[in-house]
Amino acid sequence: MKFASKLVTFDSCPGNSYHPIATPIYQTATFAQERADGFGEYDYSRSGNPTRTVLETQLALLENGARAFCFASGMAAIAAVMRLLRPGDEVVAGNDLYGGTCRLLSKILNRSGISVRYLDPHNIDRFAESLAPNTRLIFTESPTNPLFQVVDLRALAAVAHARGALLCVDNSAMSPYLQNPLDLGADIVVHSATKYLSGHSDVMAGVAVVRDLRLAEEIYFVQNAEGTALGPFDAYLVLRGLKTLKIRMDCQQQNALAIARFLANQPKVTNVFYPGLSEAHGFHVHHRQARGAGAVLSFATGSFEFSRDLVEAVRIFHVCVSFGSVHSSISLPGCMSHVSIPAEVRDSVSVPSDMVRLSVGIEDSEDLISDLDEAFRFATTKAVPVAV
Repeated sequence: MKFASKLVTFDSCPGNSYHPIATPIYQTATFAQERADGFGEYDYSRSGNPTRTVLETQLALLENGARAFCFASGMAAIAAVMRLLRPGDEVVAGNDLYGGTCRLLSKILNRSGISVRYLDPHNIDRFAESLAPNTRLIFTESPTNPLFQVVDLRALAAVAHARGALLCVDNSAMSPYLQNPLDLGADIVVHSATKYLSGHSDVMAGVAVVRDLRLAEEIYFVQNAEGTALGPFDAYLVLRGLKTLKIRMDCQQQNALAIARFLANQPKVTNVFYPGLSEAHGFHVHHRQARGAGAVLSFATGSFEFSRDLVEAVRIFHVCVSFGSVHSSISLPGCMSHVSIPAEVRDSVSVPSDMVRLSVGIEDSEDLISDLDEAFRFATTKAVPVAV
């Protein structure tokens, strides 16, 4: 089946004689057992829940993975992946990552005797030369957030495997509709399901999908042991949102490209960061490995004050820290989502203070562009000194 059909054509409740179209919410902490000396398929919702199982099965299918695991947040999913490491191991991460990921790696993971380095993954040869004998995991995004740089995932997977390391890719900005890192050689793909998978800003969730069953056993052990699994009601919400992933992203991408072109022609915009523009660095690499450019983009104006005034002047865009919703949002990453980036990362890659990030929703593109146009006019007027 094609992707759109897969989103809505699946067994919503395996084994149920009533064959419900919508997956029931098994809102229970525990399950009665038929025997006193053994367990059935489900015993305790931390270990497994039918609603979560349906979601995990569907996500594994969409990402072409062996198994998927759903967590209470995207960060919980990333933290579970890091549990694969042992003291003395090293993580090499891309140097343009979500601020929360950097916080986890630099301020939490290092307490466990695991070292972390941030390298530029775009120069593959130099990246490969920089890996150490104890490098066990490479973690990256592509496109990155918020600079939207493109990483050659197939080449990076080859480098990782030649060194005996795993490659984990955060695919939140693309979703399985637009990109499948496991098909490109990655071992693990993670998502903040809070973003496009659910798509409505009404649930917090995370996903880790693995390519082989050995890794699946390890991730499941961590999920069960630490109790970070997604609850049944939240799993239901992600399942419901997931069904409209394609039609949401088709509309959002179309809107994002129109806005990117509008921004590229704005005199006050010094740079637009969006892999959907043909002049974007990495355009050809991105479109070899992905089926679209997504609906998040950034731009710079050359002035923090101008960008701040613009962000505060919009009416349709909500000033929000996240992305991926059907509602359009706007933010200053340097003050919000990426403020926790450690100093050593800021030294290697700069998130401009004047950078504005847009998450484009499903509103009418003309209304969104008009909103931005009025905000540009307001910020320009405010920036002009008043004659005395």
